Amino acid sequence: MLLPMARRYASTWWTPISSKTTLRVGRLVKAHGLKGAFKLELYTDSPDTRFKTGAVLNLQVPESSPWFGKTVSVKELRYYNAAPVLFLNEVEDRNAADTLVKAILLVDADLESLPEEPDAWYDHQLVGLKIIRDGIEIGKVVRVEHLPAQDCLAIETATGEVLMPFIKAFAPTVDVAKGEITVTPPGGLFEELPED
Repeated sequence: MLLPMARRYASTWWTPISSKTTLRVGRLVKAHGLKGAFKLELYTDSPDTRFKTGAVLNLQVPESSPWFGKTVSVKELRYYNAAPVLFLNEVEDRNAADTLVKAILLVDADLESLPEEPDAWYDHQLVGLKIIRDGIEIGKVVRVEHLPAQDCLAIETATGEVLMPFIKAFAPTVDVAKGEITVTPPGGLFEELPED
């Protein structure tokens, strides 16, 4: 449950200030081998697009890092035993790679662009959408929770916050342009069911 002050600002955690947004696409987990490669933790569903040769990546590192404020470009993305391994043009050896371990990799993306796969959206495109049930607005999306089983929409309603699994059966229609999600949740998710 959000505290009153936190609830007041929950819907303003993301405020657009330009036509671009920054997306996390991965994290450099540890150095791999002697040629400056990294084991990569992916935060994207389209690694071949985000990590294509020549792609420029912004770095999220501490201010004390020699890499602070710099960008890197992708030399190659390979898979070893089904695990992604990233080679960067700016990193030539293991010593240089060790200085970048744990860095978060970021890309700039247009606010209006959708992911390539159908029925996929970025979190910032869902936050603020109205929730419509049987033609009536019952709440707004305040955030997206990425849980182990599935993603959930945190919906602020008149009676409090509800976490609804973000699955096609419960949210058959998402219309970002119209600013709404039509939902068909099971009984009891948004209201108390009478005792039999």
